[in-house]
Amino acid sequence: MTENNTHDKDIELVIITGMSGAGKTVAMQSFEDLGFYCIDNLPPELLVTFLDLMVKSDNPKRRIAAVMDTRGGDLFDSLIGALDDLLQTEGVSSRILFLDADDEALVKRYKESRRSHPLAEGGLLLEGIRKERHLLSELKGRARSIYNTSTLLPRALKEKISAEFATSPNSVFTVNFISFGFKHGMPIDADVVFDVRFLPNPFYIAELKPKTGLQKEVSDYVLKWGETKLLIEKLTDLFKFLIPQYKNEGKSQVVIAFGCTGGQHRSVTLAESFGARFKEDYRTLITHRDIEKRKG
Repeated sequence: MTENNTHDKDIELVIITGMSGAGKTVAMQSFEDLGFYCIDNLPPELLVTFLDLMVKSDNPKRRIAAVMDTRGGDLFDSLIGALDDLLQTEGVSSRILFLDADDEALVKRYKESRRSHPLAEGGLLLEGIRKERHLLSELKGRARSIYNTSTLLPRALKEKISAEFATSPNSVFTVNFISFGFKHGMPIDADVVFDVRFLPNPFYIAELKPKTGLQKEVSDYVLKWGETKLLIEKLTDLFKFLIPQYKNEGKSQVVIAFGCTGGQHRSVTLAESFGARFKEDYRTLITHRDIEKRKG
């Protein structure tokens, strides 16, 4: 039996399965980055029930990825029957992604991680791998996509999954421009941080002090200066080079932070300015971390 064909209004289901140690955890993280709702090792019958609820829901999850493997023990025995039910479920288009690897690569990975194989009774690793390979042979035969990860680095596996399952190049990569105040601490999740405290500060203009960079009077003040214009020009050139490098590396997002003293005026203006400049080329988010922290 083959997987369903995909229709625009169907729920898209990807079953991620394969050999233990072949990269299913990396695969699930990759699908999360692609916007899939991910489920790890749910019993097959419950997955069927869950999908039935999604089909009947007014606001269902449209893209779902489910990891199903031999960790489920006896529950795994019901997987084939559940897959037959899934493949016949109206409103669900399903496919199987099977991750494989050579025995030598799997043994090496288990030795490095010092984990025990779920089917290695008595600790005989290679015996567990061979037993699992036999149990998974029918699933592998049903899979539309089979990846051998023996020589794939995690980044390469993510790129492979993205190339096959992404709906569009820009939907899976986000540029997040953040403003913050140094007096409240550095953002720990930023990839790149720019200190813009050298720019003229609206804080010292009485009528601008209580406002923020979201208001035109403040942004006009920050943007009118020659050093601000030159900074924006140079950073625009830098970002046109830098952002594609992060994307090509396989990252799902890049976080670019601008910091001023309090996170109210200059950093907010810069984050808004660059968010507007790059929104045509990338999915952009603008976050003002400290804009609500004004005191006095």
